[in-house]
Amino acid sequence: MKGKVLVTGGAGYIGSHTCVELINEGYEPVIVDNFSNSERFVIDRIREITGVKCSLIEGDCTNQNFLESNLKSLDLVGCIHFAASKAVGESSKLPLKYYHNNIASTVAILAVLEKINCPNFVFSSSCTVYGQPDILPVTENSSIKPAESPYGRTKQMCEDIIRDCYNAGQGIKAFALRYFNPIGAHPSALIGELPLGTPNNLVPFITQTAIGKRAELTVFGNDYNTPDGTCIRDYIHVVDLAKAHVKAIKKLIVSNESVFDVINLGTGHGNSVLEVIESFEKVNGIRLNYKIGPRRNGDVEKVYADCSYAKDTLNWKTELSLEEALKDAWNWEKTL
Repeated sequence: MKGKVLVTGGAGYIGSHTCVELINEGYEPVIVDNFSNSERFVIDRIREITGVKCSLIEGDCTNQNFLESNLKSLDLVGCIHFAASKAVGESSKLPLKYYHNNIASTVAILAVLEKINCPNFVFSSSCTVYGQPDILPVTENSSIKPAESPYGRTKQMCEDIIRDCYNAGQGIKAFALRYFNPIGAHPSALIGELPLGTPNNLVPFITQTAIGKRAELTVFGNDYNTPDGTCIRDYIHVVDLAKAHVKAIKKLIVSNESVFDVINLGTGHGNSVLEVIESFEKVNGIRLNYKIGPRRNGDVEKVYADCSYAKDTLNWKTELSLEEALKDAWNWEKTL
C-alpha cells in the first residue's frame, strides 16, 4: 500500500466512493465518521467492492482531543476532509448546526494535522462559494459572491481558513475542490446516496418517488430565467468525482511544493431540473409523478463549471454521462 489517507466522513456518499477509488489506487483509507448522516453497513460494502476492509474510527470531527488521540500514531500521508452537514435548504433553517459542524471540524482537523506533521490536505468545497455567478461557465477566477445559504458561507469560510493557514507558513499543502452536483452511485449498486429522512437533493427525491417511497416530486420553481424555467446545475457522476479526489491527494503526496489552490470539478455543462427528470424517465423507462411548487430559499438560478483547470492541474475530466449516473442511481435505489 502507498500509505494511509484519513477520510473524514468516509462512510458518507462521496466519502465512501472515494475510499473505493483510494483502495483501487493502492492507498489505505482510514475513515473517521460519527454516522450522523451515514450508515455503518457502508463500511462492509466498501470491503465487498474492493476486498479490503477499511480502518474505522468512530467519533466527532469537531472534537480536537478525540482526533489527536486517535490519529497521532497512524503515520498518515494525507487527509481528505468530507465531514460536514451538506443540505442547502436545511442550512437556511438550522444555520448554527452548519456553522458548528462544518467550520469547527475543519479547524480541529487542520490543527491536528499540523501537530502530527501531515501537510497534505484535500478539502471538500462546493460551487456554492460562487453564489449566483455573473458569467457562465464558472472559472476558478470568478468572483466570490455572497453565498445564497449558510451552507455556502461555511464553505467560503473554510476555504479562507485553509488559505490563512497556508499564508501563515504552517507547512500545509492543500487543494479545495469546488464541485458541482454529485449524482449517481457505484455501478455495483452496493453504495450510493443515502439521505436520512427527507432528501434535500434532486436525484434521490426522483428515485424515491419512482420506487413509491414518496407520492410525488416537487420541482421548486419554474419561473427562473432558464429555457424551461427550472434551475440549471452541473450534474457530475460520483465515481468521476471520487477519482478526482484521489488524483488531488496523490499529487500533493508526491510533490514537494507548498501549494494552496482551488479547482472546479464538474462536467462543463448544465442540465435543468426538468431535463434531469425527462432523462431519468427515458433511460429507466419510468414515468414520474411530479408537480411544480414555489421556489426554495437558497437556490441559485443556474450554475455550471469551466473544468479546464482540473484537466491541466490534475489530468482529470469526467468520463461518465448524465444518463449513466441516473441509471446507476436507480439501480442503487432498487437495492434499498
